[in-house]
Amino acid sequence: MPVNLAPLQAEKLLPVQGVTLGIAEAGIKKAGRKDLLVMRLGDHARVAGVFTLNRFCAAPVTLCRQHLAGGKAMRALVVNTGNANAGTGDEGMTRARRTCAEVARLLACSDDQVLPFSTGVILEPLPVDKIIAGLPAAVANLKAANWFDAAHAIMTTDIQPKALSKQITLGGKTVTLTGIAKGSGMIHPNMATMLGYVATDAAISQPLLEGLVKHAADQSFNCITVDGDTSTNDSFILIATGEAGTAEIVDAASAEYAALRDAITEVSQVLAQAIVRDGEGATKFMTIAVEGGASVAECRQVAYAIAHSPLVKTAFFASDPNLGRILAAIGYAGIADLDVDKIRLYLGDVLVAENGGRAASYQEQDGQRVMKAPEILVRVSLGRGAAAATVWTCDFSYDYVKINAEYRS
Repeated sequence: MPVNLAPLQAEKLLPVQGVTLGIAEAGIKKAGRKDLLVMRLGDHARVAGVFTLNRFCAAPVTLCRQHLAGGKAMRALVVNTGNANAGTGDEGMTRARRTCAEVARLLACSDDQVLPFSTGVILEPLPVDKIIAGLPAAVANLKAANWFDAAHAIMTTDIQPKALSKQITLGGKTVTLTGIAKGSGMIHPNMATMLGYVATDAAISQPLLEGLVKHAADQSFNCITVDGDTSTNDSFILIATGEAGTAEIVDAASAEYAALRDAITEVSQVLAQAIVRDGEGATKFMTIAVEGGASVAECRQVAYAIAHSPLVKTAFFASDPNLGRILAAIGYAGIADLDVDKIRLYLGDVLVAENGGRAASYQEQDGQRVMKAPEILVRVSLGRGAAAATVWTCDFSYDYVKINAEYRS
């Protein structure tokens, strides 16, 4: 079961002015499940996104990049689960374009004003006829209050849907933010097998929105890992409809920008952490905090070496304080001039290692006590500077292997 992830409550998800959502059962992979989502955007909406850095990226990712680069105002998003439309060559692009064309026809916009997204099995043809057949029902279902069903519609191996709403005040007016995400396995930064959508009714200039989506991703979805595999389909989209009645934010140094940035980043972090808490087979949620680095980049380098290690992750699953595995990961992280005598390793509040070896005060029962908890902090001080970085991950259990072995069945 997900680690300390409370069941989603529909009444806590707030509509965002200028966004309506429609859901349908298209039978893309299995009958009787919500697997198709259409999001319709208002006339003043602006959209920005970041996508996977996997060179084998999926057809919809390529098409999204093209449409956003075209400069037109986006009017719709369409998401299917059950099939990734990745590793499908020219035919995959053709089918993604057909999907956009049908959404555009139904919503009276142009094809390049539609952003397509797919998630599911790689290397299989997209069942575009099923998607097209399901689109009228999704469009007929368009409602501002459909965020709860939308969170369900984008799930694949997720056990629980992931969504969050937040409200802030800008210029004396209430601004709403609501986001949904999916992801459970093949999770690794740049980005991960995740889809994330955050919408706000604030007004913000396109250049600032594009910087904001990168900032939020770097502080959230690019700080998580389940298994170290970077997917072909990862996408994080930020939508600003401008319908809250606030003045347009055009200055990155303004208090309004800072407030909106912090709120969007907070929502994104909660959604990102929910992906890790719902990691395939996860029983532990781990925060890997590395401080005292010469740069943020090297702190992340060390944090990911720990978070990606199968030996570390299986030790946490077993609550086995075999903590030499963490030291080994720090040592092979790739910092050539690392002075191991300056490193201090903590497990929760317990000092484990210092001065190049085991701390004199460390008792194995103290380490085991910390590791038995469902949430664990691993803290590393490198003793090299003032930089810091945090990564969130989970353990590896028997179920991770089972889920991925049976994924296509």
